[in-house]
Amino acid sequence: MVDIVNTAATNNDVILDVRHLKTYFGTGDKAVRAVDDVSFQLKRGKTLCIVGESGSGKSVTARSILQIVDPPGKIMDGEILYYGKDAKGQDLARLDERGKEIRSIRGHEIAMIFQEPMTSLSPIHTIGDQIIEAILLHQDVNKEEAKNRAIEMLRKVEIPNPAVAIEKYTFEYSGGMRQRAMIAMALACNPKILIADEPTTALDVTTQAEILALIKNLQEQYGMAVLFITHDMGVVAEIADEIGVMKNGHLLEFGTAEEVFYTAKNDYTRELIDSVRKLETSARKARKNTTTDQKLMEVRGVSKIYPGRKGFLGGKTSAPFKALDNVSIDLYEGENLGIVGESGSGKTTLGNCIIRVLNPSGGEVLYRMGSGQIVDLAKAGTHDLREVHQEIRMVFQDPFASLNPRMTIAQIVGEPLLVSGKAKGQALRDRVTELLATVGLPAMALDRYPHAFSGGQRQRIGIARALACNPRLIIADEATSALDVTLRSQILDLLLDLQEKLNLSFILVSHDIGVIRYFCDRVAVMYKGQLVEVGEAEKICSAPDHAYTKALISAVPGTHPQDKRIMNRHRYNAEAPSKVA
Repeated sequence: MVDIVNTAATNNDVILDVRHLKTYFGTGDKAVRAVDDVSFQLKRGKTLCIVGESGSGKSVTARSILQIVDPPGKIMDGEILYYGKDAKGQDLARLDERGKEIRSIRGHEIAMIFQEPMTSLSPIHTIGDQIIEAILLHQDVNKEEAKNRAIEMLRKVEIPNPAVAIEKYTFEYSGGMRQRAMIAMALACNPKILIADEPTTALDVTTQAEILALIKNLQEQYGMAVLFITHDMGVVAEIADEIGVMKNGHLLEFGTAEEVFYTAKNDYTRELIDSVRKLETSARKARKNTTTDQKLMEVRGVSKIYPGRKGFLGGKTSAPFKALDNVSIDLYEGENLGIVGESGSGKTTLGNCIIRVLNPSGGEVLYRMGSGQIVDLAKAGTHDLREVHQEIRMVFQDPFASLNPRMTIAQIVGEPLLVSGKAKGQALRDRVTELLATVGLPAMALDRYPHAFSGGQRQRIGIARALACNPRLIIADEATSALDVTLRSQILDLLLDLQEKLNLSFILVSHDIGVIRYFCDRVAVMYKGQLVEVGEAEKICSAPDHAYTKALISAVPGTHPQDKRIMNRHRYNAEAPSKVA
């Protein structure tokens, strides 16, 4: 455990001094010590990154500062000295969480932006109304002045046409735009401290790079301190001045970015750094090559067009949207094919059209079954699809949402076998036990429910379910994006082990270039429904040809504080979305 020397009383650089903070959920012996004796300092104009895996206590630490810990969580001990107003320091931990003093600080002196803006922004009020409300709450201005301030903040966070955008609702903004709106709201009252809790985790790499650069530029403009919460060591390498590493509620290590990355003292810190650097190499090159010359699937000219929709109460009709535009690509037996691109590029739509979750609007998906029969999945009927779906299975992005919380693990994993009539009774239970052992889970998991397992364990359960019918092809749609970096490499290694053991092929849909480089043989890069580049993974990830791919690769965070890539990244001049005439 690290104990930071408290120098705030004599050091004018320190704006926040957290001393021996303890935040527990519950009391007595069964209390969960989410934050256990944590001390650190945040300096004016600097960025402190608190890093750690899920459950480490980093978000609870951030929420404790503003007294917004969800019940039954409670600050049990320690001090949170804020030097924004009083040279002697104001102890935020001693303020009434509903009192006037802390409410005057929240959103004004200390602002916070959250990971998921859809749950943080009201769906029934315009973006402008929400920013204006925050301004009126903390500043002595009239509504017209507040509106002008809100428009100016939207302009500062680079939202196009802010005078129009201010009248729009949350659902009319993209994910990156929503996060920009959250930043605009947080900075509307010129806070001295910005707390950013995983603000880029759900974003693709180019949008993440834009948000990180935006926060950095605004920090320099306003001179505010930034407390940045994340589990991504690549992001930390790009933006941190100082780093605190947390695990199980404890602060294990604290130091400058260079000290932590190059001379880390704690084994866990080194494990985090090694896990992200591991994804800068190719695991496939070090393993047995399972790819053959036999084509498993041929995708030919596949398109997906969503028809235009009539507006509410006879309003303007939206134009048809072409989500996929004449996509053609081959997949070979034993191959790992990566599909990469930004959000909205069509990569998930392509995966869903291949497996016929969605019906393609045109083209062919020619799949060679184990029997040798060629089936066009784009036109296959119910009977053929039922057979194909035993050979092609899917692993989904969210291990929490993809498992039925009311079913036991035995029921979840065994369902494909039961539905297909391949096993029942004791034979079914034995097969499920075997599948769980294959993915590294004990037999005692059989009768438990999903809530009893961690994110990584749930993803292993999803993989076991996908393996139930002995598939030949698995489509993994962002299957590791919801996991911490150490779990991410574990799951990827598990999939590679299963590939060698079971002769599997994979289509991996991802926006994470590191995952693609580590796992895939070839990569297809998508942009606005079209394939812009296809090639060997090492070539695409190191020396791409297409300007869009270059922009994508250059937006990937580095793993060395001395090599800050994304601030000097390539930018691609995007064209208007593809519309159907």
